[in-house]
Amino acid sequence: MSLRVTFLGTAGAIPTTERNPSAIFVAREGEQLLFDAGEGTQRQMMRFGTGFSISQLFVTHLHGDHVLGIPGLLQTMDFNDREDPLVIHTPRGTRRKLESLVYALDNRPSFPVRIAEVGDGDVAYRADEYEVRAFGTDHDARSVGYALVEDERKGRFDRERAEELGVPVGPKFSQLHEGQPVELEDGTVVEPEQVVGEPRSGRTVVYTGDTRPTTATIEVAEAPDLLVHDATFTEDRADRATKTAHSTARQAAEIASRANAKRLALTHVSSRYAGNVADHVAEARSVFEDAFVPDDGAELEIDHSDGE
Repeated sequence: MSLRVTFLGTAGAIPTTERNPSAIFVAREGEQLLFDAGEGTQRQMMRFGTGFSISQLFVTHLHGDHVLGIPGLLQTMDFNDREDPLVIHTPRGTRRKLESLVYALDNRPSFPVRIAEVGDGDVAYRADEYEVRAFGTDHDARSVGYALVEDERKGRFDRERAEELGVPVGPKFSQLHEGQPVELEDGTVVEPEQVVGEPRSGRTVVYTGDTRPTTATIEVAEAPDLLVHDATFTEDRADRATKTAHSTARQAAEIASRANAKRLALTHVSSRYAGNVADHVAEARSVFEDAFVPDDGAELEIDHSDGE
């Protein structure tokens, strides 16, 4: 089952010729989600071929570099004769401001748009086999981050052991894998735990939006496969990061290490670094080896840790 992340915008507050403002696109087995929508997000979606069939838009906070792309995106969807509803999730206490932005041009989309407020600890969205959880972040605005957390998967079915126990090939295999005991012709009962291994973890992607380092990022999900973390500055501007409620690349790496993340994507890179992010990468990797700064348009396929 595929889980793909496309980095549509990785710039800080000011875009550059190489980086657009914040937007992260996630596709999971045919369903499409968008996290933040900075200015020009609709063009990035065209440029990198994601399409516009998102069902949910998750906003971390209402600073312009995270939301100014919403009106244009909705208008493009309208021009494309969209009929499916869209739900926009926004931090608690910001719904009215977001409504003002959505309808700023007095142009109501022809498709349903619902705005839902979320707070720390809320399940913003529940789908088949996964959910998106909101968690508190530390920025100079009402803000949340989001974690896409898949449900546990069934344990591996030991076919060889099942056959040794006399279970005939066929429907009884499925019953056992679904957690139901089966009775054999001789009256023997085979329990699921005899042939099914321990449940296996699903995949997890955590996106902070803009934030200072927080323990909530560590606690929202166990050992995320990908942590996408604010890394606006390098450590020589740590005071500036604290003052403006952002993080440095090193701080992001420390959070990734404490969270037992598998990979760390450093985003929201300040325009002061232009096209040179070598210091970000070196600084982060001195703490957490698998750290990188994605380019706009970079795609990352998230595989299961066991390869299945």
